[in-house]
Amino acid sequence: MMRTRPLKVALLGCGVVGSEVARIMTTHADDLAARIGAPVELAGVAVRRPSKVREGIDPALITTDATALVKRGDIDVVIEVIGGIEPARTLITTAFEHGASVVSANKALLAEDGAALHAAAEQHGRDLYYEAAVAGAIPLVRPLRESLAGDKVNRVLGIVNGTTNFILDKMDTSGAGYSEALDEATALGYAEADPTADVEGFDAAAKAAILAGIAFHTRVKIGDVHREGITEVTAADIASARRMGCTVKLLAICERAADGQSVTARVHPAMIPLSHPLASVREAYNAVFVEAEAAGQLMFYGPGAGGAPTASAVLGDLVAVCRNKLNEAPGPGESAYTRLPVSAMGEVVTRYHISLDVADKPGVLAQVATVFAEQGVSIDTVRQKGRQDKSGEASLVVVTHRAPDAALSGTVEALRKLDTVRGVASIMRVEGE
Repeated sequence: MMRTRPLKVALLGCGVVGSEVARIMTTHADDLAARIGAPVELAGVAVRRPSKVREGIDPALITTDATALVKRGDIDVVIEVIGGIEPARTLITTAFEHGASVVSANKALLAEDGAALHAAAEQHGRDLYYEAAVAGAIPLVRPLRESLAGDKVNRVLGIVNGTTNFILDKMDTSGAGYSEALDEATALGYAEADPTADVEGFDAAAKAAILAGIAFHTRVKIGDVHREGITEVTAADIASARRMGCTVKLLAICERAADGQSVTARVHPAMIPLSHPLASVREAYNAVFVEAEAAGQLMFYGPGAGGAPTASAVLGDLVAVCRNKLNEAPGPGESAYTRLPVSAMGEVVTRYHISLDVADKPGVLAQVATVFAEQGVSIDTVRQKGRQDKSGEASLVVVTHRAPDAALSGTVEALRKLDTVRGVASIMRVEGE
């Protein structure tokens, strides 16, 4: 039997995502009510600019006082899509204190202060759901948190930022340089006016922290995530990858150590073989591989950003939270029982692709090989090619076997000190093999 009294929803933020949430709540009201078991009513919308016309939203619902809205006491669910750390953090905890559960898309806040937010939700017996914080419309958080709750996840590997994937894809398919590809991404609306959060890897690092925490049942903050962006990726790097039968992607990689006693989380560009499914992820799409002990390899793919896709994830959480409200029982909260330490990047075992400009004379390869041996790094392949410009230089490309990242970084620094090495043209990790 359907309850006739509606569940009241407060919406914090009415930008690209918030406006889509409001639209879907209105146009799909009957379906949502049938799925939940009670109607849902948009009871208030907090915005910064109340004079802006918002089609389909009753102006009487608009307010600039978000604090008063979440303190009303009759609000059942607060949807937070304003982003940032403050005032979002205070508004969410205030919502819990006044009896509301929260649906959020705020990856930065969850990666920074997720433990405290979960604790506040548990203290007040409320839900904190955030499917939309990672990979847009792709169902990923709930499968990790619920569907794989009985399994042991060992690795999460994926493309979780659409802007950077679009840029790298254009560099690969059209031969464009980084700046040219970024300009195209901006013109098409894939990149913000200030793209720093995307291209420097901050966005992906926040998502990696959230995914690692859920996958490994431990607390991982954004400061624990090793982060490198794509601003230093060049057309030469893309060409080198192509010669190896690879492409370049910005990857978020979360791994459980082989001994199970620690975890790592990192974001950086990497070469991956064209045979790997992630290599075929084009434009602004996201894709994530999950490797679990019993389930094996699972792949999640779809649009990772945008108003409608992100709103889809928000509304999915809204339905779940409202059902929990009717059943008077919150859903699963934080699971951090393993308390595993997060290892530093230097301890991570990786592979490197190193392109050197060297003197074109006998004995250079032997000198380079000696440096690798002294650092305890094994060489997988070497390719040397002289130049036709009579510069007296040659190109030397070395791909290593897997080794601790600190040893590989030390190798590069030692190579720079060789008189016969004129420059390090590119350094990139190799994954997916």
